[in-house]
Amino acid sequence: MSQGICPSLQKNRANIGSVFSWSKFCYTEPCMRCPVCGEGDTKVVDSRMSADGASVRRRRECDQCGFRFSTHEEVEILDLSVIKTDGSKETYTRDKIVRGLKKALEKREYTEPQVQQLVQAIERDIQKKRKNSLESREIGEIVMEHLRGFDKVAYIRFASVYRSFEDVDTFALEVDNLTSHATSQAINQKDSK
Repeated sequence: MSQGICPSLQKNRANIGSVFSWSKFCYTEPCMRCPVCGEGDTKVVDSRMSADGASVRRRRECDQCGFRFSTHEEVEILDLSVIKTDGSKETYTRDKIVRGLKKALEKREYTEPQVQQLVQAIERDIQKKRKNSLESREIGEIVMEHLRGFDKVAYIRFASVYRSFEDVDTFALEVDNLTSHATSQAINQKDSK
C-alpha cells in the first residue's frame, strides 16, 4: 500500500478509476472521522443509491463510540474551465449555479432536495458535453432549459438577468416565447394520448 493514501481508497483505487483528483485524498488519517469522538475508524453499515442514481447515501458507525451518522457522495465535476463573456477563464463551481438558482427561485415554493436534483440534472448535461472548457453562455442555456420545466417564474427571472433584458419589449417577447412553448408542449402531450 502507498503511504499517505487512505487505506480503503488505496484498496479500491483500481476499481474506482482515474476520474478523481487523488491529491485531495492524500493524508495519513483514515477516510471518514466520527463527528462525535473524532475516531478515524468508521464502518459503512448501509448504502443506498438515490432514485436518480446521481448520489449515494451511506450509513456509518464509529468503531470507538458506536455513534451512527450518514454521509452523502455525489459526482463532482473536476477540471472544467468556464470561459466568461470577456474571454477570461475561471474554474467551474457548483455554488455559482446554486446561488443563481436560489436567487431565481426566491419566494417560490420548492424544497432543498428539489433544488439539489435540479443542480444534478444541470451538471449531468454539462458532463454530457465532454469538454474541458465551456462558455458561460452554454452553461446558462443549460440552466435555462432546466428552469423552464421546473418553474416558469424562476425561468423568467433567470432569463431577465442572464439575457440582460434592456426594455419591456424584450421581456414581453421572452414571456411570449415561454407561453407558446408551454402551449406547444400541451398540444404534443394531448396528441400523444
